[in-house]
Amino acid sequence: MSSTLFNGVSNNSFDNSSFSQFVSNFNFFKNNFQGDPKAQVQALLSSGQMTQEQFQQISQMANQLYSIFNN
Repeated sequence: MSSTLFNGVSNNSFDNSSFSQFVSNFNFFKNNFQGDPKAQVQALLSSGQMTQEQFQQISQMANQLYSIFNN
């Protein structure tokens, strides 16, 4: 699964500039996403574009980010 957003998080090394870029990319993604997120993820898993391992990794990152942004 190739994505600027995913790549920015998966390297686990944020400086101020890369974090700002990540937030910018996330906001662009959030504002332009259309459809049902669960259906989109299921389609990626079903098609093989995303592995179960990638899904687990992204889920963990999402939970960590959720806890950071919702303090």
